[in-house]
Amino acid sequence: MVSAVLRMMGNVSVSTLTRPKEILKDSKKMIYSKPPRNKIGAVESFFIMSVFAVAMLTPAAWILHHLPEYHQRSKPSPKT
Repeated sequence: MVSAVLRMMGNVSVSTLTRPKEILKDSKKMIYSKPPRNKIGAVESFFIMSVFAVAMLTPAAWILHHLPEYHQRSKPSPKT
């Protein structure tokens, strides 16, 4: 079973799976601790958050605004 899993994983060997310290060293290389190159100002942050809020709240507002119409459509007509 283990050999089948290793074959599916490709070129990963058993020694790689048993050495967590080396894996941690490799993952630490991807973490950056420098300050950002370009600082984002307050106006840009406010604009981005506003666009995000509008994008998230517009569908909900549309549905709530048209809720009475949806209720009228869903009422079955009485059968005579």
